[in-house]
Amino acid sequence: MSHKEANDLQDLQYFGEYGGVNPSISDSSTYTFLSAKTMFDTFEGNTEGCYLYSRHSSPSNLYLGEALAALEGTETANVTASGMGAITAVILQLCNAGDHIISSRTIYGGTYAFMKNFLKKFDITTSFVDITNLETIKKAIRPNTKMIYCESVSNPLLEVADISALSRISKENNIPLVVDNTFSPLSITPAKLGADIVIHSLTKFINGTSDAVAGVVCGTKEFCLSLKDVNNGAGMLLGSTLDSLRSASILKNMRTLHIRIKKHSENAHFLAERFEKDGLKVIYPGLPSHSGHLIMEDQMNPQYGYGGLLTIDVGSLEKANALMEMMQERKIGYLAVSLGFYKTLFSAPGSSTSSEIPMEEQISMGLGEGLIRFSIGLDNDIQRTYELMKKCMIDLEILKRDTSNV
Repeated sequence: MSHKEANDLQDLQYFGEYGGVNPSISDSSTYTFLSAKTMFDTFEGNTEGCYLYSRHSSPSNLYLGEALAALEGTETANVTASGMGAITAVILQLCNAGDHIISSRTIYGGTYAFMKNFLKKFDITTSFVDITNLETIKKAIRPNTKMIYCESVSNPLLEVADISALSRISKENNIPLVVDNTFSPLSITPAKLGADIVIHSLTKFINGTSDAVAGVVCGTKEFCLSLKDVNNGAGMLLGSTLDSLRSASILKNMRTLHIRIKKHSENAHFLAERFEKDGLKVIYPGLPSHSGHLIMEDQMNPQYGYGGLLTIDVGSLEKANALMEMMQERKIGYLAVSLGFYKTLFSAPGSSTSSEIPMEEQISMGLGEGLIRFSIGLDNDIQRTYELMKKCMIDLEILKRDTSNV
């Protein structure tokens, strides 16, 4: 694929009210009208370029939405106050009581909990399947299946979804394919591969500074307008509205996304190769040993690399906790959830971001207690980072001292 998505973002140009190079921030919750009829028409969704109330829309949210639609190559996009705000709105817009969802078994713990537990209140059921097994997905389809849901690169096991193949299955059965692309912005463009709706937690790589919580739904104009319908739009009625100040901040951070993603990927690939060579159990889509490596190569935008996430299994939760605490103490990064920060972040997902998944299911999907998820930072000297991390592993006897080249 070409550099089109980054170029589309580069070509977006908005002037502020007084010619500022940044668009003016719409610091208002409500907007005035010169006529009562225009207010009525706007409330009914029959006017263009008019704003009524920030829960409906605001100029700042519109600017950010247009940038995200350009990023994902969709007609438009709605921004939300969190990634879960985007996910839950999409699910409740597509599904009614008695409906069925097919979902990847390895997804973010909050999404898993919403589908498995919360949706029971609405008699909506979910089949959690191995998203890499296409025959299993086909067999799971029912007459009342209303959605196939997956993550481009899954949280936390980094399974790679074959989006083109999933799209063919979804289209053959007239079922929307919804893809969470949080782990792989720019590296993968799901809509170009056939996804109908693309979701992000903007909190992560897209914002990149770990100072905001936000989400987005990228899709067709028809679907995004349905989310904002004042009578039955899940986005509108659930109230997951992003604040305009945060929209403006995230939009500015998006301008460096292409540079950051390349560096995150470069650093993660470097560490993955070296730690695998050292004999550790490393999962990273850029490694030939990864089960989804060839699929990733087939659908990725190569200039942005394989992503900034990798996992290392050190064998036990005790060792994982000791290693993370030591790495934080030695200023390698932070023992923290989330991802996409300039510093490396690490956590044991089985006891944090995936803790909503029952232990027996974690074990069946290969999520061991000793698994550490790393969001690799923007370190300028990644060789130094490798040496520091390896020294921690040697000191804790995760790696044997005689394997060290340090």
